[in-house]
Amino acid sequence: MDNIEEWLEELKKADKLIIVEGKKDKQLLEKQGLTNIMTFSNTPHFKIEEIQEKEVIILTDLDAQGRKLFSILKHHLQKRGVKIDNRFRDFLFQTNVSHIEGIKFI
Repeated sequence: MDNIEEWLEELKKADKLIIVEGKKDKQLLEKQGLTNIMTFSNTPHFKIEEIQEKEVIILTDLDAQGRKLFSILKHHLQKRGVKIDNRFRDFLFQTNVSHIEGIKFI
C-alpha cells in the first residue's frame, strides 16, 4: 500500500469485520463502500463476546485514547482466539492521519 486510495481498496478486499471508535468513523468508511463495521463504545452495548469472526481489523484513532482502546480490544479479542490484522492500522502510522474520521479520500 502506497497511498490512502490503495489502503482503502485493500481494506475492501480484506472483507473482515472492522472495529472503529465512533459513529463518525463508521460513517466515513460506509461512505467509501465498506459495510462490515462495528463501533466501539464505552457503554455496555459493546460486547467482545458478540464477535464471532476469526480475524478482525481494529481501526481506532492513533492518539493516546485510540491507542489505549486498541490495546484493550486486542488483548480481549486475542484471549478469545480472534486474530488481529494490523496491516491497515500500521499503514496509517506512516501517514499524517491521527483520527479515522479525518482521513481524506479522493
